[in-house]
Amino acid sequence: MIKRYLITLLLLGSAGSVAYNYYQSYTSNPWTRDGQVSAYIVSITPRVTGQVIEVHVDDNSQVSKGDLLFEIDPSIYTAAYNKALATQKQALALLALLAKAKNEEQRAANLQKRTPGAVPILTLNNLSNAVETSTANVQLAKANVEEAHLNLEFTKVYAPTNGYITNFNLRTGSQVVANTPVVALIDEDSFWIEGYFKETDLVGVESNNKAFVTLMMHNDIMLEGHIKSIGFGIAKQDGSTGNDLLPNVNPNFQWIRLAQRIPVKVKLNKVPDDLQLRVGMTASIKIIK
Repeated sequence: MIKRYLITLLLLGSAGSVAYNYYQSYTSNPWTRDGQVSAYIVSITPRVTGQVIEVHVDDNSQVSKGDLLFEIDPSIYTAAYNKALATQKQALALLALLAKAKNEEQRAANLQKRTPGAVPILTLNNLSNAVETSTANVQLAKANVEEAHLNLEFTKVYAPTNGYITNFNLRTGSQVVANTPVVALIDEDSFWIEGYFKETDLVGVESNNKAFVTLMMHNDIMLEGHIKSIGFGIAKQDGSTGNDLLPNVNPNFQWIRLAQRIPVKVKLNKVPDDLQLRVGMTASIKIIK
């Protein structure tokens, strides 16, 4: 009987020791399963409006910075550019007249000095106004040519960074509108793991602390990283405007105080070549203080 009690006590002691060690490990090295793979998402937005005439990529394809994604019908922008060039040509012709007008103005001014009253003041004023108007027309024509040339270049849309095309539904014949996003590009060089930890678990946690990450999709692989940053704020639930413009305050039970969760960004030190990170994948994170 005594032997049975001793065995029972030994088992209970072992279980307690394991539980204590686990608790100590948890409190000294915070852990969470509430993590996700994140990355910067670049919205591909055309700068001009028009019909898509060529598509050079597929959905979920990998692209490099500078790759041509799609082309917009350039016909109206080519016409606008040619028109701007013609207007500039006219302005340059006026510029030649401007030089002549300057000479005439100078000659008239010299004549006025030698023979007062020989050239009416009104004529001198008209020549000065012609000089100012011609100068302004030349500058305006130059600006219009530059704008038309830019719009023509904007009919070709390129990848601004290395990454992965996602949610791409453009087809030849689709209509795109200027400054309206049409596709998302995931920056392949910006992946990080974002986890949410209870505020009570982050005591003593600092940037550059070592962290270990396990992905649900690859739970047999332990990835090593470091804390890149710790969030400085989260949204306040109370205080939002409710009915009749009054603050919306949630009920609070004094005997239950839930710790808020703070976002923590973890940057992986190295990702295996055969492991593909995807935004939104579930991750578990353990921080080593």
